[in-house]
Amino acid sequence: MNDVTIYTLTPLCTDAAIRRIAAACTTTYTLLYTKPERNIEWGLFGMERMVQVMESVHAEMVYADRYRRADDEALQPTPAIDYQLGSLRDDFDFGPVILLRTDALRAVASTMKKGYRYAGLYDLRLRLSQRRLPVHINEYLYTETDFDTRTSGEQLFDYVDSRNREVQKEMEHACTTHLKKIGAWMPVVKTRLRLDAPAFEYAVSVIIPVRNRVGTIADAIRSAQMQQLSVRSNIIVVDNHSTDGTTELIRRKFGADSTLFHLIPDRKDLGIGGCWNLAIHHEKCGRYAVQLDSDDVYSTPHALQSIVDVFEKRYCAMVIGTYRTTDFQMREIPPGIIDHAEWTPKNGHNNALRINGLGAPRAFFTPVLRQFNLPNVSYGEDYAIGLRLSRQYRIGRLYEPIYNCRRWEGNSDAALSIEKQNAHNLYKDRLRTWEVQARIHINK
Repeated sequence: MNDVTIYTLTPLCTDAAIRRIAAACTTTYTLLYTKPERNIEWGLFGMERMVQVMESVHAEMVYADRYRRADDEALQPTPAIDYQLGSLRDDFDFGPVILLRTDALRAVASTMKKGYRYAGLYDLRLRLSQRRLPVHINEYLYTETDFDTRTSGEQLFDYVDSRNREVQKEMEHACTTHLKKIGAWMPVVKTRLRLDAPAFEYAVSVIIPVRNRVGTIADAIRSAQMQQLSVRSNIIVVDNHSTDGTTELIRRKFGADSTLFHLIPDRKDLGIGGCWNLAIHHEKCGRYAVQLDSDDVYSTPHALQSIVDVFEKRYCAMVIGTYRTTDFQMREIPPGIIDHAEWTPKNGHNNALRINGLGAPRAFFTPVLRQFNLPNVSYGEDYAIGLRLSRQYRIGRLYEPIYNCRRWEGNSDAALSIEKQNAHNLYKDRLRTWEVQARIHINK
């Protein structure tokens, strides 16, 4: 291409760097190469194609699919996902190449907050999206080398790494500013629930959806049985047609427990969310419904009591705890304790639109949960209901670890394909889009 000027300026994450680029660029387009440690090889007329699409649809920011490879390995197709109103994650994967229209870059750079050390690029794309949404070119236009070879399970918790706390604060500020600009920011929720009505036979139910976890389900159930509570509790296991011996194991080892209700759905179309809905509408479900995944265990016999205490102190519709990632010998493994300390009482319900999860274990005030139900999916169902409740009700938090999330090769998110990762991220972006639209409508 003609009329090309190259500027080397790092790091791109500062607002000062973005302003310097905007001031220096005199060409019609600005190509940001956000990962200079990686090599880029353009496909035949790849850059020209990005310009062509930008011109055709009058876009101000475009990004494309790419191939990836490490050393001399074969090319790995790495598609991106479409950008939408709810694509608010600061780790949205555009790939290392972004093409901007320079006049839009200049206009937006002049409005950016000064002093960002980490959130400059994030702030830039949020402000650009207020004008026009970025455009995804679903064509493979270049090849990226030297990429992150960790599995999806190893990458999953990068955004809550405690070493990134200052980064998270800046990202939250940029996102909150954006939500205010588009009319989706909401003030602190003050709804105070009446927790004593209606009457329930049990105060607490531990909900365990399970399918084909014969090696882990007994540990999960035992950890629930060992809980020390000042109120009545039970366990509701929703056995979603297991075929590996899970059903028989539950009957054999726990059939004599009168406080354990072993449900096998009549339906064959239930995801994890559907199993939850079956449990919370069961006549034996308690006032508070508390999560326990069939892979995991409570790390203390006082976990449920600490959750009940938060409900009754804060009058909230949902309580979210803190967990520790461990192996099967309960030894802590990276990233260790996940406390989601970025949640604050004043802004957590807004910042929830930026992050990709809310923490665990999750517990709910059953009468409110019955009003909304969980989506009948097996990924993101907890995030969906958390967003919905945070719009209208208080969310309580526990920052001491009460739950062990046991990581193993059989975990559902251990090593996902790029297609599955994209499907998950697209769905959560869609959840955020619906929630942003709902909040904008409320604020009108």
